[in-house]
Amino acid sequence: MSAGANATNELIGWIGLGAIGAPMAQRVAQAGWPLQVWNRDRAKAEALAMQGASVATTPAALAREAGIVCLCVTDAAAVEQVVFGPEGAAAGLAPGGIVIDHSTIAPDATRAFAARLLAERGGHWIDAPVSGGPAGAREGRLTVFAGGDAAALARVQPLLQAYAARITHLGAAGSGQIGKACNQLVSFGTAAVLAEALHLAQRQGLDAAALVQAMQAGFADSAVLRHYAGAMLAGVYSGSTLNALKDTEIALALGREATAPLPMAELLATLYRQLVAQGHTRLGMAGVMRLYVEGPLADVPALDRQLP
Repeated sequence: MSAGANATNELIGWIGLGAIGAPMAQRVAQAGWPLQVWNRDRAKAEALAMQGASVATTPAALAREAGIVCLCVTDAAAVEQVVFGPEGAAAGLAPGGIVIDHSTIAPDATRAFAARLLAERGGHWIDAPVSGGPAGAREGRLTVFAGGDAAALARVQPLLQAYAARITHLGAAGSGQIGKACNQLVSFGTAAVLAEALHLAQRQGLDAAALVQAMQAGFADSAVLRHYAGAMLAGVYSGSTLNALKDTEIALALGREATAPLPMAELLATLYRQLVAQGHTRLGMAGVMRLYVEGPLADVPALDRQLP
């Protein structure tokens, strides 16, 4: 659905206006959906009010007005707080209401939340973590990994299309989170090997920036290379190393549950733990380069389009 091509007048509630949540909510407003927002930091909600959204006083008040409530918060504890805590969204959600959780959390937490919402409020839970980062959100080209009831997902499909270019239903509640965990392993693993390769090239006297250009024409090309190589070359990073570690730990837990060996994921978690132990908590996935070199590898500007 393109901006301005709203197919319904149903009010949408949005909780969580961080680096990805805010541009996603902006896309909803730009598409013409009536929008009400709530954020722990009210200033971020007021920024959306300038674009036509109303601001709720509590998540419960928001859910009393909106039959569809979207979440995009940090972790499972934050999800539980804003949905089931005091004045949480569940307290205001009408029977048949839908919660769409765009957060990245453990599948078992998602399944527990879905069962609780159904039992306590007769509501539907769709886990819908995304990939594509802030730039993907701004441009409406996110990928959504969806789990939950197929009919409920079909109902909210036009809304998701305001900010997503690909929406894939992977199964019952929790399936979207499993899909996102697998996505993160591929993304993080690519970033880690890319950092090694660029550092090796630089130590061997190659122009690392020229190598990046060369790889973009071959099998080593990827979204990770195109979006993160510039940051690695320039030594300028953004994002959350803590979130990268959290996502990797989710995958490791799934591996233990399924008796599926994940040796590469174990190594990735070790790298992120080392970064966190060194105090590098705000680097994102590209930050693994900091384990090899503190400064820039080449005199080039960092790319500002980053994926989670």
